[in-house]
Amino acid sequence: MTLETRNHIAGRWQDGAETQPNVNPSDLTDVIGQYAQASAAQLDEAIAAARAAQPIWWAAGIQKRHDVLMAIGTELMARATEIGSLLAREEGKTLAEGKGEVYRAGQFFTYYAAEALRVIGDHAQSVRPGIEIDVRREAVGVVAVISPWNFPVATPAWKIAPALAYGNAVVWKPANLTPASAVALTEIIVRQDIPPGLFNLVAGPGRDVGQKLVEHRGIDAISFTGSVPVGRRIAMAAIQNMTKVQMEMGSKNPMLVMDDADLDLAVTHAAGAAFGGTGQKCTAASRLIVHASIHDAFVEKLVAAAKAFEVGHALTEGMQIGPVVSAGQLAQNLDYVQIGRAEGAELLCGGTRLDRNTEGYFMAPAVLAGTRNDMRVNREEMFAPITCVIKVDSYAEALATANASEFGLTAGIMTRSLARASHFRANMRAGCVMVNLPTAGTDYHVPFGGRGASSYGPREQGSYASEFYTTVKTAYVAAGVPE
Repeated sequence: MTLETRNHIAGRWQDGAETQPNVNPSDLTDVIGQYAQASAAQLDEAIAAARAAQPIWWAAGIQKRHDVLMAIGTELMARATEIGSLLAREEGKTLAEGKGEVYRAGQFFTYYAAEALRVIGDHAQSVRPGIEIDVRREAVGVVAVISPWNFPVATPAWKIAPALAYGNAVVWKPANLTPASAVALTEIIVRQDIPPGLFNLVAGPGRDVGQKLVEHRGIDAISFTGSVPVGRRIAMAAIQNMTKVQMEMGSKNPMLVMDDADLDLAVTHAAGAAFGGTGQKCTAASRLIVHASIHDAFVEKLVAAAKAFEVGHALTEGMQIGPVVSAGQLAQNLDYVQIGRAEGAELLCGGTRLDRNTEGYFMAPAVLAGTRNDMRVNREEMFAPITCVIKVDSYAEALATANASEFGLTAGIMTRSLARASHFRANMRAGCVMVNLPTAGTDYHVPFGGRGASSYGPREQGSYASEFYTTVKTAYVAAGVPE
């Protein structure tokens, strides 16, 4: 695979104002490349090119858009091992997870290839005689995509695919920690028969390129995934231009483990959801709310499961947990362990940096017990292989504890009770609820998003994405009387 390290702007690869090294978090001696950082002038060029290309793409029609997206998705799925290995190398998730992510990204493109053919409007009767009304969806225009490092191919895919499917142009600012994955996806997209400038890769620091992007009058819509503080700043900037926004932000996902749960299944799902992807998932189970009658047995099995995970180099076949993404992230994770202990939590396992054959940012999965819902480790998103156990005495207390959060992305319950499961589905204030399943793991053809500080704006994924990537036009026609 060609390792291009430049930005793609206005239909061509371009050097940046400066470069930034991309280092493998599993092996700090492995420098993947020096990746370009765009200048303010290059961002202006990208947006201008996108505005020129978008009407051409819209006019090309739905069959063309279908064919292009299908080609992108098919290539991603065919190259899942190759690109997934690159993803694992630069981000730190395991090889199996990297392959799976790239394949899923391909599925987003093939799904939206089909959706491009399904943009069907409505016909309405007018209250006035002799007038016909139709309601149609049209492209919103130029979409700014700002994506995170934890899913550097899948998250941008579920934004870029619907943007292109519904006839928009894209200016993409990926996370600076994962530029190689961004370049790999860009190479596939720009190889297609699309107008020059329709798709632009513009990397750079958020304080410069990102801020200028969200403030730019040439942007019609912004799709962002990242932290709550950054999301709030984007919203404030966007409102100055009345720019449409869609944001997926923080989470503090609870999993309720009830006294009637299948204990082994509960431990399996809790451990997988808490520590999979090194805990660096917005859907990770970071609050385990456990009924007192099974609390001790559950915690004992959870600690054993956490200790059993194989932690090491992400590219080692069969490895279960790779490194965290960066030195800064590792330092923050270790700080949270100490914060939890200072607040009175008991560290039952993990929470330390690990030495391996290569120097990397490896961390042992941590279980904090004896925690309260008002502790910082249960209020703030840690994005770490750390989970916190909260003991409760009833289902009602468990639900109230789960809902006592500013976040509301995903939530799960482990129970054999149909009554509890049904009540939980109706009363848990979260965008996605899971029954006897991990909090992590969603399908690509249905809506994804949360409530409260977790999300803002229309949902992502599935046919619901059309609410963000299109605008509705109502047309009134008076045809007159035929002669």
